[in-house]
Amino acid sequence: MKAASGGALAAYQAYDRPATPPQNPAAVQVKVSLSKQRAYVMEDGEMLMVMPVSIGKPDSPTPTGTFRISRKEHKHRDSTRGYAYRGKRVHKCGLENKPSGWSFKGTPMPYWCEFKPSYGFHTGWVRHSPCTSDGCIRMHENLAPKFFRMVSVGTPVNISYSQPEDARWAYIPLHPDAGPLPDHPTSMYLGDGYFTHHKTPVFD
Repeated sequence: MKAASGGALAAYQAYDRPATPPQNPAAVQVKVSLSKQRAYVMEDGEMLMVMPVSIGKPDSPTPTGTFRISRKEHKHRDSTRGYAYRGKRVHKCGLENKPSGWSFKGTPMPYWCEFKPSYGFHTGWVRHSPCTSDGCIRMHENLAPKFFRMVSVGTPVNISYSQPEDARWAYIPLHPDAGPLPDHPTSMYLGDGYFTHHKTPVFD
């Protein structure tokens, strides 16, 4: 459980970034800069949205290369990591460590946009340093639904240490680092609450 920080939590939950809906979804592309921890959503060279993201830790790096969005799922859950539960008892664990006789539900990964088998963009706590243990790319809760609407199955994704767009677009206002913030109650992860825990998306 993270330490409580009321003002920082409110600032984190209020964070948002401007976004412009694409005119031609087939012309959208996504670029990710690992060094800056930024994702750029573009259409024919025009910037639609810039957002901070969290990437994989050094021992679980985010893959680099050129990919395409292959699957989208709003209410996606991890298939191997999550929560074992029995009555009112809940234990965070991997599926392989689930106690005998307990039920299991995977960790929610809202607005999943897969770009490589087992790797995707999804909602999660976003920190200012690499932090994901599986190499996925976490998006802020208020930006994930915008990203989900802007990309399509087939949208190209380029992930590299740096991007040409860094020089002009990387230096944006940031939310507080999620590391010290209080976590949500387990009930939010076991139920559907985390899938809708965001502001209503508003586009420019």
